[in-house]
Amino acid sequence: MPRLHVCSLFRISEITEATGAKSLVTLINRDIHVERPPAIAPERHLHVAISDICEATEGHVLADAGHVETLIDFVRAWDRAQPLVIHCFAGVSRSTAAAYITACALSPDTRESEIARRLRHASPTATPNAHLVGLADRILARGGRMSAAIKQIGRGADCIEAEPFALDLN
Repeated sequence: MPRLHVCSLFRISEITEATGAKSLVTLINRDIHVERPPAIAPERHLHVAISDICEATEGHVLADAGHVETLIDFVRAWDRAQPLVIHCFAGVSRSTAAAYITACALSPDTRESEIARRLRHASPTATPNAHLVGLADRILARGGRMSAAIKQIGRGADCIEAEPFALDLN
């Protein structure tokens, strides 16, 4: 069964090595350098330079449809033979949104609420970025159900850095 692993910037090497992942998604501010683990080929590393914001803020990059379409294209091209690691700075907001978006994109017949429930079960701190989820909801033509499901699970528990977690795909 294909598996996503979600973690913070500080745990990507550890999680990549422990899981045998060969693909990596980075969602992080444009000015933060991310060293790609040696097991990840350059063409299997997607770097999306966005800030963790939900509305335009001076000096920051607000995600747009192009960012989300790039993510969806990348995960749809993932062969699912080895795990995929998704990370952001703290492993709480951008990365959990990307994991949710990935699961929805790759499991079109699974209800959004079921995927959101599995996300909450896997991570009590997951607080998916609502702006990213909203963009994906429109792109994937999910009719507002992605956003509603994330709203239903609510904000995750407060933390400085999330514990890494895994999310199985159907």
